[in-house]
Amino acid sequence: MGAEKSRSSSRGQKRTSSSAKAAATGGKRGATTSSASAAAGTPGAAQTSRNAEPPGNPQTTGSPRATGNHAAGATPASRRKGRGLPRTLSFDIGGTGLKASVLSRDGELLHNPVRTPTPYPLRPEQLVYALCELATGLPSFQRVSAGFPGMVREGRLLSAPHFISPMGPGGKPSQELEKAWSDFDLQDALGGALGKPCRVANDADVQGSALIKGEGLEMVITLGTGVGSALFWKGKLAPHVELAHHPLGKGARSYNEMLGEAALEKVGHKKWNARVAMMLTVVKELVFYDHCFVGGGNSHKVKINLPPDVTLAANTAGILGGIKLWERT
Repeated sequence: MGAEKSRSSSRGQKRTSSSAKAAATGGKRGATTSSASAAAGTPGAAQTSRNAEPPGNPQTTGSPRATGNHAAGATPASRRKGRGLPRTLSFDIGGTGLKASVLSRDGELLHNPVRTPTPYPLRPEQLVYALCELATGLPSFQRVSAGFPGMVREGRLLSAPHFISPMGPGGKPSQELEKAWSDFDLQDALGGALGKPCRVANDADVQGSALIKGEGLEMVITLGTGVGSALFWKGKLAPHVELAHHPLGKGARSYNEMLGEAALEKVGHKKWNARVAMMLTVVKELVFYDHCFVGGGNSHKVKINLPPDVTLAANTAGILGGIKLWERT
């Protein structure tokens, strides 16, 4: 959709976003108007990038259609028609960045994904505010989906490992932030702020919703700031298991510690890829999946020979899964 049409379709949405900012500050953790002002001044919260994401590896995808060991590409901008309702505003919440776009009923991207850095320190009501800001200027929508990097149950956050430190991922946790994030109903808060029905799930669950074929037991592993995981049985999402905190390899280090962004920077690509290979072997023996999809922001850095039952997928699945989340849950 062109810029002029996007601006036109977003006029009504801007009014929604204004009220959303106020609603976002009335979260269940006692947020006030002053906290909203603080959120507005948080570096990066309102500094949204309106540029398209850099194109990923052309051999990877966020689409459930696969060709060989890689899946088919997303619909080119010139062919996007955007027909059909409901439209879904889809958020991909990450430890380093927040992304959003709007999808048609058929899963077509109606706007290139927009992105803003994840601000720190970050409280729940500030996240809601930042997401509402990110949605300003996007096409109109009738429902909302969001993938969150933590344990989520019926829209409530049981864990938020990237956000409990004032410094962000890997930092020392704060008791105040741990309390603020614990059992926060992000689904209710975000839906209320935007005035639309909303579904929130673990980010790997959302990405997996766009990747799987609906055949047998399918597993999704996401490699990014941390490690995400999801399981699907015949197209239906299984109860979430937070594999990221399970021990992997020697020294009882977790998947996050072995394969997260910090580990990649510390040990380098060669050793990190060897760990990815080991992880795939362990996971195969653990769940006996029929097929495994490896996605996330660092999936394009996987440079090992993959078995036939493993497929690489582009990080765009974090957005594209937003519409599938409504179908598979």
